[in-house]
Amino acid sequence: MTLDSKDSYVFEPAPRAAVPVVGGGLFPVRRVFCIARNYAAHAREMGGDPSREAPFFFTKPADAILPIKTGEVGEFPYPQASQDVHHELELVVALGAGGVDLSPEEAAKCIWGYAVGLDMTRRDLQAEAKAKGRPWDIAKAFDASAPISPIVPAAGEVLRAGEIRLDVNGALRQRGDLADMIWSIPEIIAFFSRYYCLQPGDLIFTGTPEGVGPVAIGDRLHGAVGGVGAFDLTVVPR
Repeated sequence: MTLDSKDSYVFEPAPRAAVPVVGGGLFPVRRVFCIARNYAAHAREMGGDPSREAPFFFTKPADAILPIKTGEVGEFPYPQASQDVHHELELVVALGAGGVDLSPEEAAKCIWGYAVGLDMTRRDLQAEAKAKGRPWDIAKAFDASAPISPIVPAAGEVLRAGEIRLDVNGALRQRGDLADMIWSIPEIIAFFSRYYCLQPGDLIFTGTPEGVGPVAIGDRLHGAVGGVGAFDLTVVPR
């Protein structure tokens, strides 16, 4: 719906969520989609069956984004109402174009850039929601639940391989390769376009490799994806 230009807000709206771009500028965030269990080993560690399971997903609000600037150490505030918060390192795809019912070939042309992100999860609340057959929103869509590095422009490249790795306090926690993804990046974008009219500004978190685990206040996280970038993050009290 488009509002009449004569209408005015009853209070000042919040600033638009945005992510810094490598080389300058800001990428305005519209929506955040997250594909689940897109690495076979992680699907198995979460009790799924990668040989038969069709894609499924969840979303986060745009203001769940926690941008981490180049050269800085981000701060992730440990969320309230949880005693078991887990890290899930992911490649993030930023869309510069969109559409409906895209083919994988058309979907590939929508890629604007890439970033390194974390899908932070209140695992105890997720387990409770699963047990009761409820949605995962309370576990996935909380404040600052999507830390993200600056976006690097794709320059027409479709990533199909590259190391994805997370260290916590200097020790390896997660390690995989983008080539291990069950669904490729163009296939993921095409999948979402069957259910939404994708638009410029949409972000897609593409799944996490095995090794997800808990974080604690004071932990230092270093995440990286080969050919994309890296970030450093500290878990702090709220």
